[in-house]
Amino acid sequence: LDKRDRDMKIAVFDLGGGTFDISILELGDGVFEVKSTNGDTHLGGDDFDKVIISWLASEFKAEVPSMDLLKDPMALQRLKEAAEKAKIELSSSNETEINLPYITAVDGVPKHLVKKLSRSKFEQLADDLVKRTLKPCEAALKDAGYTKNDIDEVILVGGSTRIPKIQQVVEEFFGKKPSKGVNPDEVVAIGASIQGGVLTGEVKDVLLLDVTPLSLGIETLGGVFTKLIESNTTIPSKKSEVFSTAADNQPSVEIHILQGERSMAKDNRSIGRFVLDGIPPARRGVPQIEVTFDIDANGILHVAAKDKGTGKEQSIRIEASTGLSDDEIQKMRDEAKANEEADKVAREKIDKLNRADGLVFETEKQLAEYGDKLSDGIKQPIQDALNSLKEAHKNEDLAGIDTAMEQLNQAWQNASQEMYAAQQSAEAEPNAAADTEASTDDVEFEEVDNK
Repeated sequence: LDKRDRDMKIAVFDLGGGTFDISILELGDGVFEVKSTNGDTHLGGDDFDKVIISWLASEFKAEVPSMDLLKDPMALQRLKEAAEKAKIELSSSNETEINLPYITAVDGVPKHLVKKLSRSKFEQLADDLVKRTLKPCEAALKDAGYTKNDIDEVILVGGSTRIPKIQQVVEEFFGKKPSKGVNPDEVVAIGASIQGGVLTGEVKDVLLLDVTPLSLGIETLGGVFTKLIESNTTIPSKKSEVFSTAADNQPSVEIHILQGERSMAKDNRSIGRFVLDGIPPARRGVPQIEVTFDIDANGILHVAAKDKGTGKEQSIRIEASTGLSDDEIQKMRDEAKANEEADKVAREKIDKLNRADGLVFETEKQLAEYGDKLSDGIKQPIQDALNSLKEAHKNEDLAGIDTAMEQLNQAWQNASQEMYAAQQSAEAEPNAAADTEASTDDVEFEEVDNK
């Protein structure tokens, strides 16, 4: 950033494991000036884990009313580990399965916990936590004397900023996409090492390192290209993510490495593949396969896959991972841009299902909050449309989802008109009551005079 030929205002959004901090900086002539800081010392990744833990415990209690997993230390520890794993998986997939066999025993009978958690459901559970990040941002901007439009760059720091909803909210708040040029887990250590070099005199100027010209990632279920290292990431860089199996008792996984910017794997360039076998039989979603991409300053890519259960590992070394001329790189970027709309269609089904799930959540929340203010004639169409949307979502009926969402939106428009009309009537009634009381007082006063 300090190599750019203009002064810049930067927002550093730092959401770590236990705390949240937002800093507003001004950069000019190589000097970083902190204009304001704010945050929440009781908000972090652990809180996102807790909402999953609470949800799992409540779901289990609904099935086994006599058992509260939150009061069982051993079960609670397993819930914590599963919740963190699920949270991480939902950053790169739309659904994850939480499978905890023999979580507890009731009257000597073992009980198992198997639940599926979608990304949209997780976002609903964490809705309040996400909103809590915005007030400190508003306060920091106010203290710095800036508006959202003044910010030139937003930098994400901390592992919890990998949560897609956090990235979405940050983008909506500041009106621009956060910078992808730094690794949220490593940025603090990198900055500290640079500062150490400056203090010892070894670093005379900040060095601009090379960047990855195209995104690097692997093929995942459904032929989707899942990026691990985004394009224009400064190298050297290292990124790890945990994946799992797509079928029960899957004995091996194929790691197919690609580079490019398209959404589907088949449209990107294959640069290598290898197989990790010897995975013990288990239900889908249970094995934890950690895939690590490590690209050094020379552009040599090391990809490793490790079964965290057995410790078995396979790896591949890819020299000149780009292997493309500048013209070829630009051609791939142009193709990605030209096919952007077509690529979106490939993911339309999942996105629409998530939107429907989110609308169901919002509608149920609004009905709980405003339902008593609506007449039965207005409330019933909302409930009918909601039930239709639930059914269409369950059957993955995309046309039915569109119809139900349109009906639900129309029903809510009618409800809004009724609520506003009721509010206006409520405001008018006290005035009418006051006029009536004044008139009655006058009559009584006149009667007294006559006496």
